[in-house]
Amino acid sequence: MADHVALAAVLVGVSLVVGMWGYEHYEHLPWRDAFLNTAMLLGGMGPVDPLRSNGGKLFAGVFALYSGVVFLVVAGLFLVPVIHRIAHLFHFEGGPR
Repeated sequence: MADHVALAAVLVGVSLVVGMWGYEHYEHLPWRDAFLNTAMLLGGMGPVDPLRSNGGKLFAGVFALYSGVVFLVVAGLFLVPVIHRIAHLFHFEGGPR
């Protein structure tokens, strides 16, 4: 399970860096505001600062879609070991009989 948590942490960390870069590049936000907006999008809350540039709006839209996928992947990374353990607990073999 530690491997799954580590992989999820790396995915979220890389996503934070990419999101912060996008907000700094397109919206010219300071790194603290870029971090806040990126963290809010990754957490499913939405951006905090109003978007002013067309590039920033396009980036935020694409990043919001990407954030939804990251959320699902991270949830899957956390749940797979638990479901695997439960399957072993009930001696689930899988496959046809």
